[in-house]
Amino acid sequence: MADESQRKELARRLRLAREQSGLSQEAVARRLGLKRPAISEIEAGRRKVTANELAALSDLYHTSMDWLMSEKPSNFEKIELAARSLARLKSEDLDHVLRLLRTLRDPGTK
Repeated sequence: MADESQRKELARRLRLAREQSGLSQEAVARRLGLKRPAISEIEAGRRKVTANELAALSDLYHTSMDWLMSEKPSNFEKIELAARSLARLKSEDLDHVLRLLRTLRDPGTK
């Protein structure tokens, strides 16, 4: 049963990392030399991922294999995903986000 829950968590994280990377299943499949249904099966937890595929997915998604394979959700997961999204912002938009964060941390400052 632990294997099944681990596979489902890996599948969830792979889908999440792909979506945060802005890639379609088709684009991932092309880059890995697979068919799109293989990516769909991996993300549904119905197909096992080889070590080589996991390494390639980790590189493609710019995330660690440790994070992909971890069983425990953490705040680091949210922070890592936020950082990927922030990295795609224009400089002025990033400045707005940083001001918002300062306001949330200390509502008395502007």
